[in-house]
Amino acid sequence: STQRVPGETMGYDVETVSEENERGKAIYREHAFTVYPGHAYDFDTVTATVHSRDPALSSVRGGAVQHLDWLPDCSFTALLPGHRAALAKLWDRFGVEVETTSGSATQTQLMVDLHTFHLIQSMSPHTVAQDVGTTARGMTGEGYRGHIFWDEVFVMPLLNMRFPEISKSLLMYRWRRLDAARQLARESGFKGAQFPWQSGSDGREETPEELWNHRSNRWMPDNSRRQYHVGLAVAYNAWQHYRATADTKWLAEQGGELIIEIVRLFASMTEYDAAEDRYHIRKVMGPDEYHDGYPGTPGSGVDDNAYTNVMVAWLARHAVRIFEVLSSHEADELEFRLNIDPEEVTLWERMAARLYVPFAPDGRISQFAGYEDLKDLDFDAYRRRYGNIGRMDLILESEDDSTNNYKLSKQADVNMLFYLLGPTGVVKELRRMGYDMSDEEVEHTIDYYVAHSTNGSSLSRVANAAVLGMIGREDAWNEWQEALRIDIDDTQWGSTAEGIHLGAMAGTVDVIVRAFAGVLIRFNRIEFYPNLPKNVADARFRVLFQGQIIEVYVTHTELTLVSRSRETHSVNVFVNGESHTLEGGARLTFQL
Repeated sequence: STQRVPGETMGYDVETVSEENERGKAIYREHAFTVYPGHAYDFDTVTATVHSRDPALSSVRGGAVQHLDWLPDCSFTALLPGHRAALAKLWDRFGVEVETTSGSATQTQLMVDLHTFHLIQSMSPHTVAQDVGTTARGMTGEGYRGHIFWDEVFVMPLLNMRFPEISKSLLMYRWRRLDAARQLARESGFKGAQFPWQSGSDGREETPEELWNHRSNRWMPDNSRRQYHVGLAVAYNAWQHYRATADTKWLAEQGGELIIEIVRLFASMTEYDAAEDRYHIRKVMGPDEYHDGYPGTPGSGVDDNAYTNVMVAWLARHAVRIFEVLSSHEADELEFRLNIDPEEVTLWERMAARLYVPFAPDGRISQFAGYEDLKDLDFDAYRRRYGNIGRMDLILESEDDSTNNYKLSKQADVNMLFYLLGPTGVVKELRRMGYDMSDEEVEHTIDYYVAHSTNGSSLSRVANAAVLGMIGREDAWNEWQEALRIDIDDTQWGSTAEGIHLGAMAGTVDVIVRAFAGVLIRFNRIEFYPNLPKNVADARFRVLFQGQIIEVYVTHTELTLVSRSRETHSVNVFVNGESHTLEGGARLTFQL
């Protein structure tokens, strides 16, 4: 929009100029016109972005110019309606409404909306045609230089049940880098595929080997490369995508290959103890990140990290399940392509049943073997001394001490099991492995690790809020509110300047779905375990499950499911301990 001087006609001499410079070919559009003192001028620019992998292009430069030239009207007012329509379509699928009774209801909804917006502008339908992964900071900053971590495990649940084409694209990004992961596994002395903790654009390992401690003004070793559990996140996402879509073709051609190569990695890492009849996985780091070894042996890793072992058991069981859900010819082709023999599948079955899980004397899951022998940390004393103790690794190193010596964690570790599998799912998985765990021991485990986490990661409060919500604890509300404000208030020590925390933003929205409404995909059905905190009056959102869009409305006393897909097959839903069938276009209401 241009402000014009009355009585004057503003002329434009427009010329498109192309020239060579040191950076290669560039396109310039020059606009010449008269300006007058005391008047403001606004410029609207329209940019077409193309690259060499775009289809139907003879040249990149020509394609960019064509995109602009083919627009009948590239003014702001002409382009705005299409933008609004595209956003409205996405919002209809992704929008989550939550009515709160405590604090500012408007502020809470605005934060949920902002986080949803950041997700859909980073991972939109445009992502489907691109070779891109889930970066920790989305597209908003230079934090971590665009490396790909495990944050997708917090992002994919929303995508799988709203726009599975996007989640499939992100999984294909991993699949295209499977050969790089296989090579990394060989270099590490393992089989299968080892996805890097920090993956570069071609799938190489990019994790720095040192970390600068601004408190001590010296470098610290960074042994994060031992976080092999990143592969578990990839495999978990692959199986959940299959469950949400029932796409056996994708499972046969790409998803199964991801899952099997990752389970092969962990199978090659296991050690069997015949006396115990148990398998062990040694020298790893869990999601906690504060324990890269035992006291006095930094960088050596720890043994039998509970999160790793239980998730490997879960993965091994589902790797076997692949051959049961595929047709015989698809299963035969997958076995031939990956050279799978029956003895290998038998090993996966044995691992799933006999992997070792450490427990504390009070029945709580122990974070790893030997965790109970570590020293207790005086959290209150350190809070009095330092205020924010989120980065206890930096604090203790500056005191010539180490987090390896203490019972604490940077972020949710054991609690990640309950976040991914749900409390009931963890109990069932442990039972399959030969361990019993009561509801009281589940709650005690969750409480213990919430109290022993310094929340040094933006993802920690998301997982803790979710698991507290799943067991009906009212402190889930406070944890969730803290998670919502991570970037609003820049609570991660100024790191928001390097980009928003996309995994945490997506995770806060997913807490409403996963924990408060209790949505869980398991077997061939979608399950609901509603548990709204008292500060949440109701929640409304939509999910896409196996081709059916379901409107979900939950209050403290009632759950309503409405199918918005009339011409589709029925889906199985599980509420109040009973299975039901939701037909296309039907409505089901349950008293809670």
